[in-house]
Amino acid sequence: MTEMNPQILSALIWSVADLLRGNYRQSEYGKVILPFTILRRLDCVLESTKEAVLTEYAERNSSGIPAEPFLLRKSGQSFYNISPLNIKKLMGDQDHIKENIYSYIQGFSESVRDIFERFDFYAQLDRLAKAGLLYQVTESFVNKDFHPETVSNSQMGLVFEELIRKFAEISNDTAGEHFTPREVIKLMVNLLFIEDDDVLSKAGVVRTIYDPTAGTGGMLSVAGEHLEELNPQARLTMFGQELNDESYAICKADMLIKGQDVTKIIAGNTLSNDGHPNQNFDYMLSNPPFGVDWRSVETQIRKEHETLGFSGRFGAGLPRVSDGSLLFLLHLISKMRPVHEGGSKIGIVLNGSPLFTGGAGSGESEIRRYVLENDLVEAIIGLPTDMFYNTGISTYVWILSNRKPKHRIGKVQLIDASDKWQKMRKSLGSKRKELSERHIAEITQLFGQFIEAKEGKKPISRIFDNQDFGYCTITVERPLRDENGEILLGVKGKLKGKPQPDSGLRDTENVPLSDDIQTYFKREVLPHVADAWIDPDKTKVGYEIPFNRHFYVFEPPRDLAVIDAELKDCTDRIKDMIEGLSA
Repeated sequence: MTEMNPQILSALIWSVADLLRGNYRQSEYGKVILPFTILRRLDCVLESTKEAVLTEYAERNSSGIPAEPFLLRKSGQSFYNISPLNIKKLMGDQDHIKENIYSYIQGFSESVRDIFERFDFYAQLDRLAKAGLLYQVTESFVNKDFHPETVSNSQMGLVFEELIRKFAEISNDTAGEHFTPREVIKLMVNLLFIEDDDVLSKAGVVRTIYDPTAGTGGMLSVAGEHLEELNPQARLTMFGQELNDESYAICKADMLIKGQDVTKIIAGNTLSNDGHPNQNFDYMLSNPPFGVDWRSVETQIRKEHETLGFSGRFGAGLPRVSDGSLLFLLHLISKMRPVHEGGSKIGIVLNGSPLFTGGAGSGESEIRRYVLENDLVEAIIGLPTDMFYNTGISTYVWILSNRKPKHRIGKVQLIDASDKWQKMRKSLGSKRKELSERHIAEITQLFGQFIEAKEGKKPISRIFDNQDFGYCTITVERPLRDENGEILLGVKGKLKGKPQPDSGLRDTENVPLSDDIQTYFKREVLPHVADAWIDPDKTKVGYEIPFNRHFYVFEPPRDLAVIDAELKDCTDRIKDMIEGLSA
């Protein structure tokens, strides 16, 4: 097989854009080029079995037996086409090309027809025909060789990625909604599989993987490729869900080409309409949208939280409406296999907010409390900034598992990989940095070895007990006094005969879970305010992960004499320059 460089291949396809210029805006090119690329690829894949499928269809149709299982067997794929036409034959009837393409698409099995409907492809065929471009565009794809012998499945997957990234770049869409950088996915897959390498290398292994924000299918594809490298006999069955119709169509087409069962890729909003209810998976990966509000699905989510509690997905708590990323984390946790059935591992990309937003008792803190008290977090890896196409902010990969290896039980590893990057030759949107193969290997090794490590004076891997991230927020009250400074006592209820609290002097303190509250109070509070007391009814447990604080290295200020000498040197030079100018 002659492997074709995906950049060269996508440039060939991209050249079709020259035909569209003038009739289409740049941001609309993808609506034509992506479905035509898929159509041509499927046409090439089915070419060698086309006659056998048509013969089988004629025989089964005349006998009245349901034909589908037989047609799938003949096609050797998870799809087929029963139209007598193919793209080359279409070209022979220039006057009816639109009707014939439509008829040809109708000949595909249902899963493929759905792809073209999601692209709204028929509207594009009408538009191209009205502009007098349909024949030329179709011809330009007929002349491209997308046969599997020329372009492998994984190469075709890369081409899809390359094209969707280009179209996202030139449209107003944020590329990050559809596309996670490939090297980030590779790192996540490495971290997910490293502790299971022994199991995954055994013959006949079948595992499931799920992405609830599948985009164009990049995470599922890379996981599949990685496992194939590790063990060509292993099988990874892929499940996913995607909200954006176009991304869903591409993901489904990609899975179809790779021989996956595309009925396992579901369209729709994962949070409000779970496409895989009551299912568990071995591995899960997700890059949910950062900081996107969930107001549009708030009613359904609150209802599930209140009526189902922990029997549903969101029992642990609900984050603020302005950022739903932690809802995806809870959704994934609900899909974990029970430990006695083998358990699960999760990799999810989140921004910094889920680490620390929200005080004790808030939805975010309660979710952190749930994952830490249930010992689900294996590691959190801080990535460099400027790694994603649509944002330059700091991002973090969380690795979770309900089957931690013995040495990780009760522990969380934090890895600061923010300095592990190389500059890209050409920026892509907000993405200016990338992880090299060496960086991926170094981070994977730090995780695999589960050790504390430094680079120079700077820590890059630290290990904590789960409870190190927990604290109690105590409410410190002080007495209300009259104008003479006398303490006012309560006259009824539980405050009867006791000092009334002064709400203006009320304060809170965060006490680490490892500290005894009373000991802390006597040590840290009473020496400063002797009349204070704790209101035990207001004490709340909270959890936060102040990631950056754990990697901060104090740089002592330079000696004053050195700074003075530098300043004097600087002022002397300025003085000399002024004197030189006035001379």
